[in-house]
Amino acid sequence: MPESSTRRVLVVGGGITGGVLSLSLAQRGVAVVLVDLRHTLRGVGHGITLQGNALKALRSVGVYDRLADGAYPFDKLRLRAADGALIAEIPTPPMGGPGLPGTMGAVRGDIADILADEIAAAGVDVRLGTTLTALDDHGDAVTVTLSDGSTETVDLVVGADGIRSKVRAMIGIETQPRPVGMGIWRTVAQRPQQMDCSELYYGGPKFKAGYTPISEDLCYAFLLEENLDRSFVGEGPRGGELKERGQGYGGTWGEVRDSLADDAVVNYQWIEAICVDEPWFRGRTIIVGDAAHACPPLIAQGAAMCAEDAVILAEMLTSGDPVDDVLPAFWARRFPRVKLVLDNSLKLAEWEIHPGVDPDEDPGRLMGETLTALVEPA
Repeated sequence: MPESSTRRVLVVGGGITGGVLSLSLAQRGVAVVLVDLRHTLRGVGHGITLQGNALKALRSVGVYDRLADGAYPFDKLRLRAADGALIAEIPTPPMGGPGLPGTMGAVRGDIADILADEIAAAGVDVRLGTTLTALDDHGDAVTVTLSDGSTETVDLVVGADGIRSKVRAMIGIETQPRPVGMGIWRTVAQRPQQMDCSELYYGGPKFKAGYTPISEDLCYAFLLEENLDRSFVGEGPRGGELKERGQGYGGTWGEVRDSLADDAVVNYQWIEAICVDEPWFRGRTIIVGDAAHACPPLIAQGAAMCAEDAVILAEMLTSGDPVDDVLPAFWARRFPRVKLVLDNSLKLAEWEIHPGVDPDEDPGRLMGETLTALVEPA
């Protein structure tokens, strides 16, 4: 490996983007300080659908095998009518290359737990309950002041702190997330035996219902509808509420819905999106992942785009090229790919919110074209 001009990096945010980036950099010999406002990097949360390109990125940092032990692999997506009748079956292209499934459902918290273990084992300097309060860019390095009063001087600061990124604002990028016009209910339920892949149900009383198997025993089920009042946002024992709102869907989705206990833990959130369409860096600070590009979860590529960002940035920073050359080259390489995913995800959302308006409306075709395009290496 060429000698790196990047010797010390501060990463803000320890989610999938920041976790994979910190691990990949540490494995390549870079000293990493990882700060996160939370008091643990370990995970909670619902299921997640990981396409092959996400799995490729996770394999590159050595966490795939452990994740796969408890996850559920499959190679297709089915579209169904609200009553469960089959509309289409779409094979998942091999986006991760040979040796990896086209798609895998997993428990989101498992990814966080595995990354937390591996980050610690790799010697990353993790500072929890901590964030940035100031940045001082010297041109060839950055001195940061942390919320505990300490300072660090590093070659690069990376904002991997999500859609409401503080780092994005600190470097003067004014782009803000915006509501897409959809809200999503999410829960984890028992997996019916016949459920063997992700399925989406169209044409019912809401925008869409669906699920993904995430283990031998569990599935991740969701319902998309309009943006409800902000008072609905949050998580709690709301199984009865989801059962009521999810009426009008049959097939396996109806079976999953009816199996929910009234006090099952259910989360409701507005879906938001952001696309920073100018360079993601200012001096020696860059934003990546959801801080720069967050899309509606309609093609299941959000985590994949984040994980790809992380692995590619780590590779480029340790290529031997100067940091000041890497940052614009990284942005030029990543922007067209993430913009494709974002634009097509937003188009799918528009079709679901206003069905029948666009004569070209064909969700299966657009999803298939997007995933096929992503077979090309990132």
